[in-house]
Amino acid sequence: MADWSGVEAPSLADIEALAEAARANLPAPFAEAASSIAVQVADFAPDDILQEMGIEDPFDLTGLYDGIPLTEKSVFDSPEKPDIIWLFRGPILEEWISRGDVALDHLVAHVYVHELAHHLGWSDDDIAAIDRWWE
Repeated sequence: MADWSGVEAPSLADIEALAEAARANLPAPFAEAASSIAVQVADFAPDDILQEMGIEDPFDLTGLYDGIPLTEKSVFDSPEKPDIIWLFRGPILEEWISRGDVALDHLVAHVYVHELAHHLGWSDDDIAAIDRWWE
């Protein structure tokens, strides 16, 4: 039996490091676009966001893109705040545990890429070229 003493759940910083590794592994054209988006990790989405999205269970939201997609931005827009990809540790860890068939780094990369797709305006084919989640 494995020795589990001293083993702790992945921290917010651990999840952020996994997201940064996913960003670093993006192909060049996507990596350049992704470099301008901040990554933030919190335990759960704030209540006001959940209410706004009509989500009752905070475990149902693993990530969120907060910004204006590139397909909707104009050179005349003055940015009010930076674009951010939010990852929510509690729901990510819950999905990781309940699935039991995926590595945590792959799950975090999947959530990160999905949220990045909202920023970039990717099609399903674009997402599939980067994130072969179903394989």
